Order: sequence, then structure tokens, then C-alpha cells
Amino acid sequence: MSATIAILAPGLLGGSVARAIRARGLAGRIVLWARRPESRLALKVQPWCDAVADTPEAAVAGATLVVLAAPVDRIIALTRQIAPHLAPGAIVTDVGSVKGEICRLGHIAVHGRGHFVGAHPMAGSEKTGWEHASATLFDRRACFVTPLPETDPKAVETVVQFWRDLGCEVTTEHPDKHDEIVAHISHLPQIVASTLCAFLARKDPRWRNHAGGGLRDTTRIAASDPHLWRTILEQNRDEILRALNGYEDELHALRAALANRDYLDLVARLERSQAYRKEFRPLP
Repeated sequence: MSATIAILAPGLLGGSVARAIRARGLAGRIVLWARRPESRLALKVQPWCDAVADTPEAAVAGATLVVLAAPVDRIIALTRQIAPHLAPGAIVTDVGSVKGEICRLGHIAVHGRGHFVGAHPMAGSEKTGWEHASATLFDRRACFVTPLPETDPKAVETVVQFWRDLGCEVTTEHPDKHDEIVAHISHLPQIVASTLCAFLARKDPRWRNHAGGGLRDTTRIAASDPHLWRTILEQNRDEILRALNGYEDELHALRAALANRDYLDLVARLERSQAYRKEFRPLP
């Protein structure tokens, strides 16, 4: 491609997008913008970008594709800020893990100037910051592309192909359905890991020194940025509450089986969980 791609607010995901674009030759020019001046200064010497703009407006000038990698509570404000400065027909996508409100308001913000097509690559780690970015972060990772019914089909095709070119296995889904899905398979696991650690933190602190692989694997994501997750939980509050209700029912049923010495039911539940886990598709 000879296109210019702009990436705004690159952290782990945005930095990885830039590195993957450069490694795969997907753009003629990569332009970045970061909120902090010190980050912009550090990014200028990175080999996987061609320019670092001082403002979001300057970053998107002439770009055919814009990737918003800001936290979910800042994506709409950033979209509105850049909308008047987009090249005609430019496509704006994002990496936010909540999609309903972002897609609807993003579409309104850029309508008549460009196209907003939401996306959510299911990639990342408990680490944050572009310093931890990797060109292979998206290899064989699931990615949702979340158009509205009124979204331009050609813009959707472009965004789907973009994430495929980065290595993702792409699924298109309505934004609201996406939010229901990730409330269960992403946001709920974060809550479970975090609340388990919060509970154990009230016990003897020496116990953690005896932790084996089970506790470490189960709670790895509890090391994630609490402020980042606060915004995600707030943005997807209703779907997460519904997911929590279902999880609490399952936990209560397991507790009841143990309390009542109903070991047949207990084993049946453990076997069902084992079967579900065995069907996970392998990661690269």
C-alpha cells in the first residue's frame, strides 16, 4: 500500500499495530500522535514510524486510515476532535474493548466526512505501553469488527482486510452483541481474577510465597492496570452485571453441591468445565 495510516494514542495495542504494519509492509507512511510530549519525543526515534505529529489533527491530515488506540473513555472525544480534519472518505477504526456507544457516536461524529468502523482485537497482556509492543501480537488472534447496519460496506471490507493483514482471525458482529460476548469471555475473567486476588490479599501475606502455577495462571490478568479496567467496566456496566448474575448462579450451585455432599453434581460441573476448556482453540 502507498497509503498513510495514522495511529493515535499508541499504547501496547497501538504500538503493536504500527510495528505490524511496518513489518508487513501495509502502508507507505505511518504517522503517530501521543498525548504526552515525552512519549512523542521517544517515538520519533522508533524505526517503525515515519513521523510523530504534535496534535491529533495534524496526525490525521492526509491519512486514509486512522486507528484510535486511546482508552475507551477517550475514543469518542478524540473522534470528534479529528473529524473536521479527516481527508474525504477516510476510515476511522479503533481498538476499544467496548463497542456499542463508541460505534454509534463515532458514526455520527465522522458521518459526511469519512467512515467509522469499530474493531476490537482480542490481543494484549497485563503489560501496558508502546514499549512492550510486538509486531506479532495479532498473529492468529481473534478480532471483532463491529459495523452498524448503516455503515458503508466498502469501509467495512477495508477494515476487515486490514485486521486480517495484521494476522487476526476476524469476525464481524453488531456492536451490542460484541459487548454481550466480551462481558462474558473477557471482562468477567478480569473481575474473577481481580476479586480472587483482592480476597487473598486479606489473608496471611506469606501464603503468596507458596503459590504454584494454578494461582499464577488464574490471576495473571489481575496485574492489569486498574484505571484502564475501571473505564472498561464502567462503559460495559449493564452487560457485565448480567454476566456476573449468571456467574454467581453457577458459583452458588457449585457451593450448594459441595455443602450438600452432592458429589455427583459436583463432578458433573467440573467435567462440564473441563470439556469447555479443552475446546479452546490453541493460541500461536
